[in-house]
Amino acid sequence: MATEPEAPGPARRTPPAQATRNETTVHPLRTAVGPAAGRTVPPPSGRGLPTRTGDSSPEWLEPAMAANGIGSFDWDIRRDVLVGDQRACTILGLVGQVFDRTSASFLALLHPEDAPVVRRRVERAVAELGQCGAYYRTVFPNGELHAVRFRGRVLADAFGRPSRMVGFVWDATVELHKRERADEQALLREERSRFIKEAARALSEAVTVRDVARVFTELPLPGLGPEGLALASLEAGRIALLGSSGYHSGLSDRFDRIPLAPTHPAAEAIRQRAPIFVSSREEYRERYPAAWDWAEESGRSSWAFLPLVASGRPTGICVVSFDDARELDADERTLLSTLGGLVAQSLARARLHDAEHELAAGLQRVMLPRTVPAVPGVSTAVRYLAAGSGLQIGGDWYDVVPLPGGHVGLVIGDVQGHDVHAAGIMGQLRIALRAYAAEGHPPAAVMARASRFLADLDTDHFATCTYAEVNVDYGVVYAVRAGHLDPVVRRADGTAHPVPVSGGLPLGVDPDEEYRVTRFSLDPGETVVLCTDGLVEARDMDLDTGFARLCATVSGELPGIDESPREPLEELADRIATQASDSEREDDIALLLLRWDGPAGGRAAQQLRRRIGQADLARISELRGELRDALRRWGVPDLIDTAELLSSELVTNAIRHTDRDAMFTARLYQENGRARLRVEVEDESDLWPTRRTPGEQASSGRGLMLVEALADTWGVEPRGSGKRMWFELSS
Repeated sequence: MATEPEAPGPARRTPPAQATRNETTVHPLRTAVGPAAGRTVPPPSGRGLPTRTGDSSPEWLEPAMAANGIGSFDWDIRRDVLVGDQRACTILGLVGQVFDRTSASFLALLHPEDAPVVRRRVERAVAELGQCGAYYRTVFPNGELHAVRFRGRVLADAFGRPSRMVGFVWDATVELHKRERADEQALLREERSRFIKEAARALSEAVTVRDVARVFTELPLPGLGPEGLALASLEAGRIALLGSSGYHSGLSDRFDRIPLAPTHPAAEAIRQRAPIFVSSREEYRERYPAAWDWAEESGRSSWAFLPLVASGRPTGICVVSFDDARELDADERTLLSTLGGLVAQSLARARLHDAEHELAAGLQRVMLPRTVPAVPGVSTAVRYLAAGSGLQIGGDWYDVVPLPGGHVGLVIGDVQGHDVHAAGIMGQLRIALRAYAAEGHPPAAVMARASRFLADLDTDHFATCTYAEVNVDYGVVYAVRAGHLDPVVRRADGTAHPVPVSGGLPLGVDPDEEYRVTRFSLDPGETVVLCTDGLVEARDMDLDTGFARLCATVSGELPGIDESPREPLEELADRIATQASDSEREDDIALLLLRWDGPAGGRAAQQLRRRIGQADLARISELRGELRDALRRWGVPDLIDTAELLSSELVTNAIRHTDRDAMFTARLYQENGRARLRVEVEDESDLWPTRRTPGEQASSGRGLMLVEALADTWGVEPRGSGKRMWFELSS
């Protein structure tokens, strides 16, 4: 019974006579006919593939195969013996090499990726008694990679079983190299396409001119590998170097801010609005002899000058240079030209952004105080953080206002909106509020006047604001809130919490709104923190969470924060600002901190000075409370009742009988171990007070009688267009 046909597979052991190794054949394969068909003639020495002989081939076949480099083979399927001619052995790289003529040995010659493909196709052809062909790679003994194509047909025996496969092989190494080059070109095109996408993305994310320069000088140009990159803008006929790589600093500095000579290739590229490519030093010297000094000093051998043109206007130049002479092909020039266009658009956008940012920053600097005035007895720190997007200008502001009597006013506010209009309104409102405070009006009057002022502007905008007047003498704070946030106070023990302040409507909503004052005290070293809502409120953070985070930051509860309650105020301001910068800000942030340092030597300054508004009778009640606190701090509580009564009489008399404000001043003097209190009330009226005796039923007229009866001494003194009334008490 005949054996089944065998497909190429692992090498099968053959009889010794068949396993004899032969020298490379020198006889071509001929088609076998008659009795000689299938007879194997072993080569002389057992190297290469054995050959088959026959003499029935047409005379033209051999020359045709030789002219086309085609070899032939014959594979005895049952015996697993390969027979080939000399050209086939040469194509397979078997000249002078040992080969045992089995299909497994043949497959071992192939590239590992191609052998399974050839095996499957041959197995299918054997099973179907059909044809097969394949393209495969083979590695020569010297390590060279070659490619071969073959075409074979399976022949059957008399019983219809697969017996032989005969066919042709020819060298396809040239085709392999073409494929490799095509693959390399396809890979390079893919890399360049990916590079353009990544460069476009990186340049689109570059916000400032500095960002654009950094991105350009760090770009990895695929397939080019330039040694030098430079980006420069054109400003009034001069080259301003924005960024470079591959050049030493001395050379970069030398050619920065120099006039662009018309004979320079960069100038020609800008004039023509088209790239200029110079492939060698000789070409550069020949085309641009007047600019050769620069090229020679750079040490480069080839260049690409890419003009930056945006909206039809040249804005600068990109220079790409190489150490070796290089003739850039069409694809490389297209890549560089495309890159120049991307850089031009990004640079134009970045310059516009920088100009807008500088305009906004300048306007914001003008609107906000240039400096915070120093006030003895307190320390202040301020911060302004612009929003992370937009023009970075808005209506948030802060202010520190020195007040009569050595006191200080603190202002924090936020005008509705986040644009130039809001900033303009903020500037007007800040100046008006500062003027009202500096005139000595009490906090409630300052806020009411500011609200009327904003309403009179008729801008359809409102503003939130907190105004606090700090009595520097003894650390009392009088706060008024118009729709704004409560202040946060850091106490001497390091804890921090919001202080509830009576609130009113935002400024500009109701011109007749009256505001109430909330009074709280500070101990030496305690700090008041005022801020706008951008610090404590965001899209992903509610107000309660924001206040809790702010208090934790101020109190020093966060890890790594110094627990000292007297830490420098600037460090605390930086810490709060850093905490606010952890995420991108959606709104501006204004921050104002004031620490009451307390009196020198631990004793309060023994002076109290207040302005009393003509129409602000409620201020008299506040003044009495301040005077009581002051005398208690000064260590003369026995004078409180008398001083409070007499001061109230003098101030009331000045308010009722004049049409101007009054200035109240109380000072304590230490003389020979005794304390002497002097209280003065100044007004601008020429009407001199007259002592009179009121009737039994009179409701007034007893003020001077009380002063005369209770004071140790008293008097009236002229003062310019007004007068000064005073009294003294001794303890």
